[in-house]
Amino acid sequence: MTGGTQDSGDGRFLSRHRHGVVLQGGGGTRGATSDGAGGGLRNGGMNMRRSRLGRWFLVGLVSCAPGCGRGRAPREQPVPAPSPRPSPAPAGSAEPDLAARDGSVVLSWLARGSGTYALQYAVLEDDGWSAHRTIASGESLFANWADFPSVVPLAGGAMAAHWLRKHGPGKFAYDVLVARSPDGASWPSGSMPHRDGVAAEHGFVSLVPDASGGLTAVWLDGRMFAGKEESDPSVQTQLRAADLRSGGFGDEMLLDDRVCDCCQTAAVRTRRGMLVAYRDRSPDEIRDIWLVRRDGDRWLEPYRLAADGWLIQGCPVNGPALAGRGDSVVVAWFTEAGDTARVQVAFSGDGGASFSRSVRVDEGKPFGRVDIAFLPNGDAIVVWMETTGGGRAAVRGRRLRRDLGAGPAFSVATTTAARASGFPRVTLAGETVWFAWTSDTDPPQVQIASLPLPGPRR
Repeated sequence: MTGGTQDSGDGRFLSRHRHGVVLQGGGGTRGATSDGAGGGLRNGGMNMRRSRLGRWFLVGLVSCAPGCGRGRAPREQPVPAPSPRPSPAPAGSAEPDLAARDGSVVLSWLARGSGTYALQYAVLEDDGWSAHRTIASGESLFANWADFPSVVPLAGGAMAAHWLRKHGPGKFAYDVLVARSPDGASWPSGSMPHRDGVAAEHGFVSLVPDASGGLTAVWLDGRMFAGKEESDPSVQTQLRAADLRSGGFGDEMLLDDRVCDCCQTAAVRTRRGMLVAYRDRSPDEIRDIWLVRRDGDRWLEPYRLAADGWLIQGCPVNGPALAGRGDSVVVAWFTEAGDTARVQVAFSGDGGASFSRSVRVDEGKPFGRVDIAFLPNGDAIVVWMETTGGGRAAVRGRRLRRDLGAGPAFSVATTTAARASGFPRVTLAGETVWFAWTSDTDPPQVQIASLPLPGPRR
């Protein structure tokens, strides 16, 4: 998982980790371009290592770079920028996350105190943002720019949250805690989905609510690192999951026994079951995006989303993003395969069993940090970060159609390219898209913006 990182000042960073040193940067062509996306099953069993539309868009959109088709490229129409809104997060807040259910929005963040951190959240309803509430705080709360907590609404009005707690004196030894609140007002101390008891890294969690008021937690698990030398071939991070019901967490489930150590997971529930996306790690250090699906209580064999072939000797700290409704799913990810940094998006109509070819959405200098929201008509809005020079960065967004037609990119915010800017977030609530990011002010503060969907077709 995350080890220390060092900013390079131009939107890239060095990730010093157990498995090497990474220099991550951007480059390439501008605009949205299409690419191939495919998959392939790994060999062996689970424990075998194999390895309004309207003004927003162009008229006659095509899935290629501007000017790549015959004749003159269509003229872009003005894109309304997201409108900044007053943030319920206090000064000194960072690491935002967004969730939505039944038209309400949940914004969570970490607030820094005097040597301590607190996980806090607020809820946006018809009459505005609620006063923020604190779920957990103290010196033992582990804070990390890339491994951030979450708060999600559950069926029946309950809520759930996850955060990280230090485990012993080790710099990167910490546990995952998950708590369920019946009303969002009172919160228990939380319980661990993992029961190994090992002082190791556990994090990069995805919480996926179910229809009964429970949830499934997915996380990266570093228990195999404990007490071993770096050269030991068994030193590898695992992908695990567990279900939380009224009686607590059930048994742990091993989904993949060798994955990238510090890239965020993503998960969504479809009609066909859960779908999880993550960055894999092959024996040859290929770190592409893989998927694993759940059919009832059975997890199927993991499979590759796209054969990018990104060979990298350390973790790039850049996980995928998933969103969907029913069996319609959209996925976004960052890759730098072939020394070309790019953000790709692909759609699925069968719960993630197969995906369309992918389309490139960045503007030429991305460094990833993606998130994505699924819109009512089957379109999607993706956000990512681009280097703008001088240590600065832009949070950018773009709307895509299911046929991979891409609207013009728009600006969400400007901030620093350093890791302190964290990961921008996006979600849909009702007929409004909400964005969150961390400002580069001193002290930093979680900021938000909204973008109503234009009608009548949304």
